[in-house]
Amino acid sequence: MSDLPLADLRQDYGRDALDRQHLSDDPIVQFEQWYTEASACREIVEPNTMTLATSDLQGGVGVRIVLLKGIDKEGLRFFTNYESHKGVQLAENPQAALLFFWPPLERQVKIQGIVEKLSISESETYFHSRPRGNQLGTWASAQSSVVENRAALEERLAALETQYEGKSIPLPPFWGGYLLRPTVFEFWQGRKNRLHDCFRYRLEKSNWIIERLAP
Repeated sequence: MSDLPLADLRQDYGRDALDRQHLSDDPIVQFEQWYTEASACREIVEPNTMTLATSDLQGGVGVRIVLLKGIDKEGLRFFTNYESHKGVQLAENPQAALLFFWPPLERQVKIQGIVEKLSISESETYFHSRPRGNQLGTWASAQSSVVENRAALEERLAALETQYEGKSIPLPPFWGGYLLRPTVFEFWQGRKNRLHDCFRYRLEKSNWIIERLAP
C-alpha cells in the first residue's frame, strides 16, 4: 500500500455561505455572478477552466479539461477537435456534464445538459481569433490519435508554417465549437464540518426549479 498520507489530507471550509434568498431565479445569471467573482480573484489563473465529462452508448466514459469560451441564455460554448475522443463520444451520446472548481472561493458548479455543434460561421469566427500558432497547431495535431513521437508533430507544424506563410489559415473541417444547453445546475459552497451548501436548478417545462440538496 502507498505511503502517501492521502487519508490525512483534508481542508475545512468556512469562507462563505449560500442561502436561497441570495440566489438568482435564473441559473445563468447566478453562474455569471460567481464567474465574475472568480475572475476577480487573483489566486484563480484561469476561471474558465472546466472539466468536461462525456460517455458513449456502451458505457465508456471520458473526462478532460477544456476552456469555456462563451455563455449566454442558450448555454455554454467550447471548441475542440470533432475527431478527438470527446468529439466521437459526443457524436454518439450528446449528453454531457461540466464542472467548474474554484478552490480559493471554496466553490464549484456542476452543469448537465445536451450538446450540439455550433454553426460553421461561429466556429470560423472563433478559430480566426486564436493566435496563429494555435491555428497551425490545430491542423498539425490529429487529437487523441497515436503519434510516433514529438518530432513527428513538430515536423508537421513546420511544414504547415511553410505552406501557409503569408496566407490566411482555413478552418479545419474536423474542428469547431459546441453548445451545451443546460438542464441542471448545481451550485456548491464549502461549509464547516462538511455540511456544505448545495442548490440544484433543474429545468422542468421551461421553468427552473430550485432545490437545496444535502451535501
